[in-house]
Amino acid sequence: MAWIWLIVGGLFEVGFTTSLRFVDGFRNVPWTFAFVVSVAISMALLELAARSIPMGTAYAVWGGIGAVGTVIVGILWFHEPSSTMRLLLILAIVAAIAALRLAE
Repeated sequence: MAWIWLIVGGLFEVGFTTSLRFVDGFRNVPWTFAFVVSVAISMALLELAARSIPMGTAYAVWGGIGAVGTVIVGILWFHEPSSTMRLLLILAIVAAIAALRLAE
């Protein structure tokens, strides 16, 4: 169950990084609210998962999910570059996350 909490927490990290793009100096109240709620849920789920998963592993996986997810959101919705090298490096992060899970 801890791994599920960790994955969901990583997805909420994508939510807070995406919301951060729209907070406009924390003046845009709906996006600021989304940011704060996403951060709170993400951190709470990371803490919950870290009760069973070693903290270093949990943090690396959580951060990796957030990083990969944020890059994917950037490519799909914000038209950020999607060069072959960038996609290969994202794949390397995904492989490292999977390897951490297998090393448990």
